[in-house]
Amino acid sequence: MPNYKVAIVGASGLVGRTVLKVLEEKNLPHITYILFSSSQSAGSKIKFFNQDYILCELNENSFDMHFDYAIFCAGR
Repeated sequence: MPNYKVAIVGASGLVGRTVLKVLEEKNLPHITYILFSSSQSAGSKIKFFNQDYILCELNENSFDMHFDYAIFCAGR
């Protein structure tokens, strides 16, 4: 079974936190999540799957990591 890499953009906002909650409920196997936020929230920690995830700043180079999927929850 392949391991998918998924970006969650806007993870610190209301919609992003709701998406994280739904993903925890679904508990899909073999997925690595990378959480992105604005520069204001970057470096903050979010509890996700009982682990502390550090929010990465979304910038022009963020997708150089080559994700299999991305979920966008960001406004503006």
